Amino acid sequence: MKEIILLGSTGSVGKNVLNVIRSFPNEFHLKAISSYGNIELLSRQAREFSPEVIVLGNEDLYPELKKKVPDTIRIIAGKDALETVGVEETSDIVFMAIAGTAALNPLFRCLEKGKTVALASKEPVVSAGSILREHMDAGASIIPVDSEHSAVMACLVGRNTSDVRLLYITGSGGSLKDVDSKDFASLSVKEVLNHPKWDMGPKITVDSATFMNKGLEVIEARWLFNMEPDKIKVVIHPEAIIHSMVEFIDGTITANMFYPDMKFPILRALAHPGIIESDFERVNLTQIGQLTFDEPDTVKFPALDLAYSVLDDGGTCPAVLNAANETAVNLFLDEKIKFTDIISKVEYVLGKHNKVEKPTLDQILDTEKWAKEEVLRSC
Repeated sequence: MKEIILLGSTGSVGKNVLNVIRSFPNEFHLKAISSYGNIELLSRQAREFSPEVIVLGNEDLYPELKKKVPDTIRIIAGKDALETVGVEETSDIVFMAIAGTAALNPLFRCLEKGKTVALASKEPVVSAGSILREHMDAGASIIPVDSEHSAVMACLVGRNTSDVRLLYITGSGGSLKDVDSKDFASLSVKEVLNHPKWDMGPKITVDSATFMNKGLEVIEARWLFNMEPDKIKVVIHPEAIIHSMVEFIDGTITANMFYPDMKFPILRALAHPGIIESDFERVNLTQIGQLTFDEPDTVKFPALDLAYSVLDDGGTCPAVLNAANETAVNLFLDEKIKFTDIISKVEYVLGKHNKVEKPTLDQILDTEKWAKEEVLRSC
């Protein structure tokens, strides 16, 4: 039975991880869970799964949480608690489901200690991909959980980077694929969050609508698979059945298919390097009828080209892109800016940035802090 540390158990991905673990009680044991401050849900999860450890980011809530969970469960609280549990507690996998850049320090601490990390948070790879690549080249074990990158990994089994001609990252087109761009400025938060295929958290759903999510995934793929940017291509695939494809130098293409449900890449990550039989819904190709593909509209959705440009610029530029976008999306979700302001603010902050060519992790963190503050100052 595998022991799992789940960092970010109360978020969208974390709840999906628990759904998978719940379905395989004889395969996985949940050793630790975490949340910054959602103590109601965290305590319910603790009572159901009986982990040995709970990690609480907001230490002010410790007394209240302590009253809600059995005395047999140890609580670690404070800003460094995530790093502590990931490094000091034994486990087979540390599942990183923390949203945004809060995953940076815990991720690198786990990798430095030789932990196997299932990574659902793309932001750390975007911001600190070059440093992450150094850890991977030195033997760090990272299992991608993003559906697209999980699919790429499956397609690459037994193959080398030199065997690859192109990686195809697919996308459904998001909630605004068929909406005229002249209507973008008047879109409500509810309209933008109405994704046609995926049930995701609000931040990633907005990123899907702007196409920034595909841009971040391109940057992520560049570092996770050590692939040059000109070998990574985005294609629109409205059916969302093929999650990525790899074209090899001999002209053959391998595709990875499953229904658009995060249970599939989560189970694949938890079971790695093996696979476990599931009763999840199977793809029925005759029922689907057809699989279609199209080029992304980069005029309507400029975020994708912006991400390629930032990847080419390198240094601390991807960290600025990531942090500025994260802050702008949150402002939109709080209804403080319009949907069309999101990418404009990212471009504005990138224009003000003085790039550090080969940043340290501390410099990346400082850059992200600056970029977030710059977005807020622009409002």
